[in-house]
Amino acid sequence: MNSARCGYRVFSANSSAVCMELAKRITERLGVELGKAVLYQETNGETRVEIKESVRGQDIFIIQTIPRDVNTAIMELLIMAYALKTSCAKNIIGVIPYFPYSKQSKMRKRGSIVCKLLASMLSNAGLTHIITMDLHQKEIQGFFSFPVDNLRASPFLLQYIQEEIQDYRNAVIVAKSPDAAKRAQSYAESLPSVHPW
Repeated sequence: MNSARCGYRVFSANSSAVCMELAKRITERLGVELGKAVLYQETNGETRVEIKESVRGQDIFIIQTIPRDVNTAIMELLIMAYALKTSCAKNIIGVIPYFPYSKQSKMRKRGSIVCKLLASMLSNAGLTHIITMDLHQKEIQGFFSFPVDNLRASPFLLQYIQEEIQDYRNAVIVAKSPDAAKRAQSYAESLPSVHPW
């Protein structure tokens, strides 16, 4: 199906294998083609994006996974969003499974709230909505001037544990840090016979 006729397009914001694979799976599931864009690094290291089709008046979904090079991925997303904005896209929705800098959401000494800065940058670049998963702090949603859908991974993780781990009832769920203790407790309580540690 031609997604241009549906009024929406799906683009991948970087050329990493993980991001391209996720975008490919999403478009296959939706029965649409992946949006045509070229994203590359200039010889001086700058990122360039060229949108290769009309997006005028359409809703655009940008898929962006965050690889190890977080800052490059952010610039790719910002530049692609701005290119789509200047190409007259109606709405630009960022699909960002892991939202970067979400652990920097509180003021510490003479530091800064980098997550709030990133929210402002995404808005200025043209994003009008974000879909993400398991933000480090739910209050982060208040940093944005547009809607944020903070999806929970727990239903899928709990289903996976019950279906794929044979002896899960004898398992112990351990929190990585004190901040994660409530989530670990919630997971343990959702699984029969599993204890938090």
